[in-house]
Amino acid sequence: MKKRITLSIFTILLLGSSASYAGGGWPQKKGHGYFKIGFWWLRSDQYFAPNGEIIDIATAGVHTASIYGEYGITDRLTGVIYFPFFSRATLNRQVSGVTGDLLVDGDAVNSLGDTDISIKYGLLQNTPVVVSASLTLGLPLGNEAGGDTQVLQTGDGEFNQMISIEASRSFPSIGAYATVLVGYNNRTKSFSDEFRYGVEAGVTVKNFTLLGRLYGVESLQNGSDEEAPSNGIFSNNIEYTSFTPELIYTYKEKYGVTASVGTAFSGRRVLATPSYSFGLFMKL
Repeated sequence: MKKRITLSIFTILLLGSSASYAGGGWPQKKGHGYFKIGFWWLRSDQYFAPNGEIIDIATAGVHTASIYGEYGITDRLTGVIYFPFFSRATLNRQVSGVTGDLLVDGDAVNSLGDTDISIKYGLLQNTPVVVSASLTLGLPLGNEAGGDTQVLQTGDGEFNQMISIEASRSFPSIGAYATVLVGYNNRTKSFSDEFRYGVEAGVTVKNFTLLGRLYGVESLQNGSDEEAPSNGIFSNNIEYTSFTPELIYTYKEKYGVTASVGTAFSGRRVLATPSYSFGLFMKL
């Protein structure tokens, strides 16, 4: 029987590993900002099943082009947006090597992706450890049932609200910093709520910054049964722990490029293949 595996998890992986940490616990100063155009892609023929085991699936892929921006409204209040203006999800055609029968028909969908808008407020500033709180609204602008098969997604179709706290500290003498994050994501349409957590550390040498990011999502298991095929809910009760190394090159302290590889070394109901991203940014 054909497995109906959602691709909306890619957006969750992207947001969790990149957008959440662009500013850490430091809000942008008034009139200052950070703007990035990013490209993210993944192709996988393996999947973390609900029991955590890795199983083979028909090759699925997604390619996303997005805009991410932060702008300082005041010295403590920052507006943040993540807008995937193009998302393409694909499912490869699969034919039996024994009988030649068609097992899975190929399919694709192009659309916008789910969009996040956030407000970040600096709770503690001008201290060794800075702390900020964020409210993030997830707008369901993506396609929750696309393609001829109606199983491809660039969004999950639900409106979510996440509250998160970030604490950061810099170590100027060695050009390093560290950030920790915790968050609670309230999801609608019978999706289970989530607890999110992350740790990031980086060091800068001349124009290069190398960082590592650990990020996790734990389902509270308080939504509908994700295994029921008739309820139209696919990306429910997702869980994973991912690690993402990233390299950043900054030119004249204003422009730069980023490249990263994201890996999920454990998970449930997520694809089990590394993702790749590349971005161009500008600072105001």
